[in-house]
Amino acid sequence: MTVTQSERVTSGAAAGRLPARPRDCGTGLAHPRPAGRDQYTIGEVADHTGLSAHTLRWYERIGLMPHVDRTHTGQRRFTNRDLDWLSLVTKLRLTGMPVADMVRYAELVRAGECTFAEREQLLTAHREDVRQRIAELQSTLDVLDYKIDIYADARRASERF
Repeated sequence: MTVTQSERVTSGAAAGRLPARPRDCGTGLAHPRPAGRDQYTIGEVADHTGLSAHTLRWYERIGLMPHVDRTHTGQRRFTNRDLDWLSLVTKLRLTGMPVADMVRYAELVRAGECTFAEREQLLTAHREDVRQRIAELQSTLDVLDYKIDIYADARRASERF
């Protein structure tokens, strides 16, 4: 099984730990992939992912996308596996992972199973960064809530008179 395929983790639930959860990178898009298809043009991929064709070409050029097959005329043909990978990349980007780190991760994936430890380390470090940003955002949200409450109380007090 590759890292871009979906898998379920069940050992934790069986051992009385947290319930199993799906481990996929699904985008939850309103337009699911057409059933039975495994070849998409760059335009179809752009529509499906929300990424521009320019971004998709750039991802390929910098090594973030694995080899994308081409037709005899040179037109790119993306597969479901490519869409899975783009879903993961989109999620990593959404979390604020630098492109250089995503490219490094892609290189490690291509290097094979011997890089599992390094991949885990990269993702674990990034997860800590994400958790710190979430804590900062929560603190900021608390300040906003406090200020909104002050204004709401003042508005309600003025409406009583």
